[in-house]
Parts: sequence; C-alpha cells; structure tokens
Amino acid sequence: MRPALLSRDALKAAATGAIVPVVVVAIWQGLSVSGWIDHALLAGPWEVLLRWWAYLTPAEPYDPAVSGWVAWALSGELPSDAVASLYRVLAGFLLGTALALPLGILMGASERVYRLANPTIQLLRPIPPIAYIPVAILWFGLGNPPAVFLITIGAFFPVLMNTIAGVRNVDGIYIRAARNLGAGPLTLFWRVMLPAATPYILTGARIGIGTAFIVVIVAEMIAVNNGLGFRILEAREYFWSDKIIAGMASIGLLGLAIDGAMSRLNARLLRWHRGLEP
Repeated sequence: MRPALLSRDALKAAATGAIVPVVVVAIWQGLSVSGWIDHALLAGPWEVLLRWWAYLTPAEPYDPAVSGWVAWALSGELPSDAVASLYRVLAGFLLGTALALPLGILMGASERVYRLANPTIQLLRPIPPIAYIPVAILWFGLGNPPAVFLITIGAFFPVLMNTIAGVRNVDGIYIRAARNLGAGPLTLFWRVMLPAATPYILTGARIGIGTAFIVVIVAEMIAVNNGLGFRILEAREYFWSDKIIAGMASIGLLGLAIDGAMSRLNARLLRWHRGLEP
C-alpha cells in the first residue's frame, strides 16, 4: 500500500504545483487572443507551443525568410541544443565541485588554512562569473572550454562556502564524544565531521547546479555556436519571440528536472537526517 500512497501524494503535489502556471498561461492566452498583446513582442502560448514542437521535431531546415504560419517549419534543434547545454553544465559543475570540496574541507577543518585562504576567497567570491568572460575568451578562445571555465567558477563558490560552513558547524558534543571513545583524527573526520557536514555540502551542490544553469546561458550567448542560450540569442536577432520563449521554457524544464533529481538524491543520502524523516 505504501507505493500507492506515495503515488497519490506525488500526483496531488504535482496538481497543486500546476495551478499557478495553468492560471498564468490561461490569462496570457486570453490576452493574446483578445489582441491586448502585440504578437511581435510577445507570442501567445499556442504559438510558443507550436514553435517548441517545431524546435523539438527534426524535418526540413528552417528558413528565416519565411514568415507567418508557414514559419513553423520543423528544425529539430532542441535535442542537440539541450545535450550541448547539459554537457557544459555537468562538466563545469563537476569540475567546480571537485575543486571546492577538498578546499572547503581543509578550510573548515583547519583554522590555520582558513585564516590563510579566506581573505583571497572573500575577495574573489563577489566577482560574478560573467565578469570573467573577456579573460575566458582570451585564455581559451571560443567553444566549450571558456563556457566550462565560467560554469566552473559559478559552481565553485556555493559548494565551497557551504562545505566550509558544514565542517565548521559540527556540534562540539559529537567531536568530544568521539575523542573520548578513542577516535583518531582520520576516524574523527570520516565518521563524525564529514557526515555531519553532508547536509550543508548537498545544499551547496544544489545551489551550485542552479548557478551553473544561469552561467551556461550567458556563456552560450557569447562563446559558442550551439546550445539553448545561443539559440535564444539567434531568435532575438530575427525577432522570433515565440522561439525565445520556447527556449526559455526548455531551460526551465531542464532546470526543474535537474533540481528534482538533486532533491531526490539529497533525500536519499540524508535519510538518516532527522529533518527529513517522514
């Protein structure tokens, strides 16, 4: 009976979460049909849906000279663009996390390392990743390397700061109890400090993957010739508002799917955490 209850709860949560989007789309469609919205500036939901389907389904190459209803020639660019964007997001996120975790653990566990590295970290952290775009292009040229570099920077700091906070905020009672039981430094770290810091680390990872999605769109508008960000910029050049919104919706759906996966992973890894107990 438990799976059925979970399924009902999931469906109820999904239905509740869909209320606001459905109402917004209905109002948007009503304004579009009534002529209150200029379709050249903001396409209606039905036009966006048709464009999104054309963006998804491969067929004849898209001809920008065609206008009106015939302009919905199928292009099939969405799958390849989504894969390209996801590749950059995951590559930059994994690289940023791989760099941030050991440094964050060291800074959290050692007061000396923290005092040595923290001023530099706090100096660099407020600089937004997009400020590195000229340097990234200068160092790496165009293509995936500068985009991955920018995403790495965007994912690095959320993971780092949460890891530091998690390690430094371990309850002293746990540490004293482990020492009284004869735990050495290595055992203390692996069996007490790291598990206690895991909720913070996973929260940082969730924020980092969200930041990576923001950065990848900016990077793709500047340094590459494919991906969802590049396609939105291309649509802007031709005043295809329907394709711009279709691209934005695709980004939102991908982000929602990844955030849901991260949330499930967190819940699974933190089943022992009393804050996640049913």
